[in-house]
Amino acid sequence: MTVPLTSHATTLRSFWKQLFRYNWKFGLFLILLFGIPRFILVLHAQVSGSYNTAFIIFLLMCFTPLIFLTRQGRKKIGLKRPRNFLWLPACFVAGGLCCVGVFALFGWLFSDPTHQPLNYIAGAGAVPAEISNSDRLTYFLIASIPSMLFSPIGEELLYRGVIHGSFTGQFGETRASVFDSLAFACTHLAHFGILYRSGHWHFLFLPAILWVICMFVASQVFFRCKQTAGSLYGAICSHAGFNLAMMYLIFYHPC
Repeated sequence: MTVPLTSHATTLRSFWKQLFRYNWKFGLFLILLFGIPRFILVLHAQVSGSYNTAFIIFLLMCFTPLIFLTRQGRKKIGLKRPRNFLWLPACFVAGGLCCVGVFALFGWLFSDPTHQPLNYIAGAGAVPAEISNSDRLTYFLIASIPSMLFSPIGEELLYRGVIHGSFTGQFGETRASVFDSLAFACTHLAHFGILYRSGHWHFLFLPAILWVICMFVASQVFFRCKQTAGSLYGAICSHAGFNLAMMYLIFYHPC
């Protein structure tokens, strides 16, 4: 009898097969393994103003398919050539439009600048306190390039890749996307919603809830782009488009 590709026998590397089956329990393990330290490090970055330590987590995420999965497993989660490379620019644009929609929604609902994610992310080290117009493009490029690489590649390989694949056997593609999207959205509370200002922590209930919902919707857009392209590269391109649009709005259209 042929063993299904979703089985831990053909998906997980030999070492991990001794400890896990490739199922939702393994997915939950990864959510906690990466989510908890990432949450703590991002909160710490809000205090220190430097995300250098937090980037280590994103870098480790990039290697999760190689660390945990066989070649067959990596192909199964979508780490393969897209059906048509022409879909990738469309995925990139879809991610950018999603970002514009998120921040337009916040601008429409909240007049208080402290309730705007762009303002907080910009003030948490993304933009220097004082920047001249002549230097703006340089800083924009410096901030945009890593934001289009580390986060999109690492998070998509982990959430839309390894974690998503661990849930599909029991729940199917659509419901599995709900689980990985929830995990993705909740970790982003560390970026906005829980705020550090003037030496004190604050929790903005309504903006935080909306932020989590928006990150869930963005995650679903990334998932649909993966499905459309037939490859994780669709999700990565969409996420990169989202981050580039975010950086553009931060540097050139602050709230």
